[in-house]
Amino acid sequence: MTDRSSAAATAVRRRWQRTPLRTRLTTIAAAAVAVAVIAVSVAAIVLIRGQLLDQFDRELRDQASGTISAMRPSEGGGIVVPDGSSPWDRERDAPLLQIITDDLEAVPPLRQTVELPVHRGDVDVAQGKDQIRYSDVKIRGERYRMVTLHYRDGALQFARKPTSVEESLAKLTLLLIVIGAAGVVGAALLGRTVARAGLAPVDRLTAATEHVAATQDLNAAIAVTGDDEVARLGRAFNSMLAALDASRADQRRLVEDASHELRTPLTSLRTNIELLLRAEESGRSLPAADRARLLRDLDGQMVELTHLTSELVELARNDASTEPIEQLDLADVVVAAVERARVRVPGVIIQTALTPAPVVGRASALERAVLNVLDNAAKWSPPEAPIDVRLGSRHVDSHRYAELQIEDCGPGIATEDVPRVFERFYRSTAARSMPGSGLGLAIVHQAVTAHGGTVMVECGGAGGALVRILLPYAV
Repeated sequence: MTDRSSAAATAVRRRWQRTPLRTRLTTIAAAAVAVAVIAVSVAAIVLIRGQLLDQFDRELRDQASGTISAMRPSEGGGIVVPDGSSPWDRERDAPLLQIITDDLEAVPPLRQTVELPVHRGDVDVAQGKDQIRYSDVKIRGERYRMVTLHYRDGALQFARKPTSVEESLAKLTLLLIVIGAAGVVGAALLGRTVARAGLAPVDRLTAATEHVAATQDLNAAIAVTGDDEVARLGRAFNSMLAALDASRADQRRLVEDASHELRTPLTSLRTNIELLLRAEESGRSLPAADRARLLRDLDGQMVELTHLTSELVELARNDASTEPIEQLDLADVVVAAVERARVRVPGVIIQTALTPAPVVGRASALERAVLNVLDNAAKWSPPEAPIDVRLGSRHVDSHRYAELQIEDCGPGIATEDVPRVFERFYRSTAARSMPGSGLGLAIVHQAVTAHGGTVMVECGGAGGALVRILLPYAV
């Protein structure tokens, strides 16, 4: 039974989830109004019923008191009214009464064939313990309201059907049902109208999303007004489209720049390979010196092509990295990068002065950025000239940053080249005669910016280049 109930509940929940949001909002509004109407109606009925019963009880007491003054005992021990008849038992809605004597005997009026029930509370009234008591009793299958009054040495019981109370409550109940039904229907219609108006921006957002999915048009922004939740959703959607458009443009620019940069080494490789093939096909071997020079060129071009490809892959990986973000000590990252730089460039002298600097980020991306700066410094520094690496902290606008400084003893960077050194594939005039792809510092800028930091290049104290990296301190 439990499994069947659980399956039924699951089916209902799934059916509800498949229902359109507009219909769900309308149903919720109608249900809320229905609950409120039912609660108010029940409270009103209970309150009005109590008031009507109080009024009926007062009338019942007054009639019972009037009956006491009009009654007289008969010779046979019964009770009669002044005209000698007992009319209460002959009419459908006539009252019923009886006397409880001092010896607790129930004596009904003459010609009344029905006796009223006597309960413990009625006996207490007859014995003088209470003066009055109201109760609901069943007589011949019908409900009566009965009052018991202390009378002489006994009590008088007087009962009537609360017909007026029941009729008033029936009319009130019918009226509340009609008004409640009209209110629920009106609430449903109003809720549907409000839901349609409230979800109109969502409909526009849905249409814009479907348009983007169908056409790949990232410029299809939607008009946003107001400051409510839907407006915030619209602005977030527009921001997402703008970010996607910028990312697509960046990717397109990267592909175009990469194709341009790859064209030169590929063309050179093809030319040298064709030269070797023609020499082999013609049967005229190249001189040994020319052949050795050509093979050295091929090797250098392959190294350059491999380096360029790896840096392109690194750029693409940094754009969509899945490495977890964690709190780490930037000093450990710098130490790892320095060790790798010493292996890659034998003989390089790197002097370090590091203090702990906790930051939040991706260790491999930051290590790659530091390594690229070290590679660039080693490329420009004269032999036996040291590279200084300093790590400390710095306050900027009341915010604390980890500050990494890498300074070489090279010729420095020309003033006109400073604004562009972090652009992809940019190479200064002096750097074009040296190996490199122009992507190293671009990777540095991308990694540092992704971590909420800044990177800048300055002229060092020894005349070389000073690269300064600022990363937010971990809180």
